[in-house]
Amino acid sequence: MQKPLLAVLIWAFVHTTLQAQKSPVQYGINMCGGEFGESHLPGTLNLHYSYPTNAEIDYFYKKGFRLIDLPFKWERVQRSLGGQLDNAEMNEIRRIVAHCQNLGIGVILSMHNFGRYTMGGKEFIIGGSRVSKEHLGDFWRKMASEMRHYKNIYAYDIMNEPHHMGSFKWFETAQTVIYAIRQEDAVNQIMIAGDNYARIEQWVQYSDVLKDLKDPSGKIIYDAHCYFDIDYSGRYKMGYDENGIDEYIGVRRAKPFLDWLKANNKKGFIGEFGVPDNDPRWLKALDVFMRYISESGISGNYWAGGHMWDNDYTLALTPRKGKDRPQMSVMSRYTNVRPVSSSVYVATMNAMIAGPQNNTAIVNTVAVATQTQTAKPTVSSATPANTASAVYLPGTTILPANQTQTNTRNTTSAELRLRK
Repeated sequence: MQKPLLAVLIWAFVHTTLQAQKSPVQYGINMCGGEFGESHLPGTLNLHYSYPTNAEIDYFYKKGFRLIDLPFKWERVQRSLGGQLDNAEMNEIRRIVAHCQNLGIGVILSMHNFGRYTMGGKEFIIGGSRVSKEHLGDFWRKMASEMRHYKNIYAYDIMNEPHHMGSFKWFETAQTVIYAIRQEDAVNQIMIAGDNYARIEQWVQYSDVLKDLKDPSGKIIYDAHCYFDIDYSGRYKMGYDENGIDEYIGVRRAKPFLDWLKANNKKGFIGEFGVPDNDPRWLKALDVFMRYISESGISGNYWAGGHMWDNDYTLALTPRKGKDRPQMSVMSRYTNVRPVSSSVYVATMNAMIAGPQNNTAIVNTVAVATQTQTAKPTVSSATPANTASAVYLPGTTILPANQTQTNTRNTTSAELRLRK
């Protein structure tokens, strides 16, 4: 019975591949650095934090990447609420955007503040009287005014991984910011991350209401984050076997989000995903995930790149001692691929994960139809005098729901710890 099924699947794969959609799906890289040094705000440029160099961007360009995410901290770019944008910080942002524009790279401007703003060593959740949703709107209105003239702004990512917003509703803040941006820029896309750290597997539970956001320009992108370890954190504290997963884990976690997008006719993006370089089985899981989302037409950015990464940070895609990281062998095949109408691979993955977890007979059968597309706790440093680099430790630390918190909480999914 398997031979006839195999023939049918091969025919279906070739048929649907020939009918692939014309627009390629772009995959990029989070170019970190501008958001580092969270315990030093605003901090000193090139000591506590640093923006990516042109040479770093050139490396990923040569590898085929045509999209980057550029993280920054609100407290650095706008040093007082309602004030003007800091010229030195904006010069760095303009430099990067202009360089990318010359190369034909799209840029996502991404605020990494997790729904908060720090003043006097305390974090205030956006939505109250001290840090209002109008304050965030003011920032993005000014940023849009500054950047709207560039031709390569992929999106304004208004807030990376909001979480534990207390009595303040992320939906209401996001809506305020959308309207503020549209006062200055009716053209560029606006990226809205999901609540609860944008966790993809809990999107419907925490972020279903976001489908009701209104954009006069109709250009909202919904951003979810997907990691493969057992606690969903991206810390990868344990090895592959200890996580108790298989190579289809990314498919299982992404499918509900993709279903939500389709059901609500929304555009989605997976703004963070990544695997360690210490076991080739993680690379297989990444490859399965990438093929699944690419044939589904969902774009995203790998986590992460940037020269401030510690060499021991196993998710980093920045070269180590001039040598490509193992993950690049997978990602370089997906920098510019095309979605597939009625993809047999996607349908097979969906059917497989809907049934018994270990039922891989159909998966092994369809796998012979090889893809033919051409890929083009925040911790203070021990001695402030030390030059600090940083290690991102994705996670999902549970925090109290009060509206004011100190800057000494545990590291969360896109927050930092400094090292000497």
